[in-house]
Amino acid sequence: MTVDAVRGGVPEHGRVPKYYVVKSQLLNLLAELGEGALLPAERDLAAAYGVARSTLRQAISELVMEGRLRAHRGRGTFVAAPKVVQPLSLRSYTEALREMGRNPGRRVVTVEERPAGEQLAADLRIGPDDAVLHLERVLLADDEPLGLESTYLPVSRFGDLMDGFDATGSLYQHVSARYGIRYAEATEHIETVLASPREAQLLDTNPAQPMLLMQRVSADQHGDPIERVRSLYRGDRIGFVTRLTG
Repeated sequence: MTVDAVRGGVPEHGRVPKYYVVKSQLLNLLAELGEGALLPAERDLAAAYGVARSTLRQAISELVMEGRLRAHRGRGTFVAAPKVVQPLSLRSYTEALREMGRNPGRRVVTVEERPAGEQLAADLRIGPDDAVLHLERVLLADDEPLGLESTYLPVSRFGDLMDGFDATGSLYQHVSARYGIRYAEATEHIETVLASPREAQLLDTNPAQPMLLMQRVSADQHGDPIERVRSLYRGDRIGFVTRLTG
């Protein structure tokens, strides 16, 4: 963080908070240390920057929340790898990560059939008592959990979907190949939330860590709904990019 960045932290009326100056100094240190390096001991950093350990901890805590540092109990605090940046598009998670040179994976949590209910039925244009297939999986990048994805598909249309399907692979590719379906359009809602205790455990993260919740309804080339997907992403490990034109 440059001097200008430090000045950017000045409130409209007031001075630069001390922890924010320390945070800028730490960012310079992280750039020097490089990915995976162990951060020096708190007492040494506090002495080097001339601040109380409580001030240092506030700066470190923010960097952990932002995904720039990784704290491991009993091992120390390490410089984090850059976030995965995934484009907002109709391409599959698998394709997007492979293009970034990362190894995509999934861990299956739940496979079940259940009644749709009112909201899901409206999204998929089926009856509330009609069955949907619920597939819940942890999304991985190089074996690190990035997100928790729940996909709902109408059983009336995809009743044999799981036959011969490796649920750790790409559902997008399987649906396209098996049913001749093209993902043509989607409506997506994005908001920030906190994970439930169960979700935080599955994603190996702190329940206080901000998460990105994305809810999508995808449709095929005929405008018929294919699926509704609820994806919860770790805000410290993944970001999204899109291209806008006017």
